[in-house]
Amino acid sequence: MAAKIAGPGRFGKADKRLLPVYRNAELYLSERKASTIMTGTTRSSAEIDPRRKRILFRCWHRGIREMDLVLGAFADAEIETLSEAELDELERIMAEEDNDLIKWVTGEKPVPEAFRDGLFSRIAAYRPDFSPLFKDDRA
Repeated sequence: MAAKIAGPGRFGKADKRLLPVYRNAELYLSERKASTIMTGTTRSSAEIDPRRKRILFRCWHRGIREMDLVLGAFADAEIETLSEAELDELERIMAEEDNDLIKWVTGEKPVPEAFRDGLFSRIAAYRPDFSPLFKDDRA
């Protein structure tokens, strides 16, 4: 059934199991696209060097989704402009436990001295631009 609706190869094994939950495949596909736009990277890594690609991937694939959004959104915006020293620092930050990182970002726990200055403060202060997602179509 999935192959007839969406064409061969459009759905993976897990997607085929979920397809009956949706009354039509169009809704399913549009929800998948919206999910990618709102919670995942929308930038291409084709033109950046392998180290930056690897870091970008790791920023979006953390242990908890909250840190995917914090680090991933920051990396999307800044990865191309970070210096080699800043990339080293970002990798040190990424080596920390996600539960600790999210508590530092939210202020639940004090940030350790090693991360108080520099890149961590930029990451914690970064706020993505959501205006394209909430533009008023009536204007």
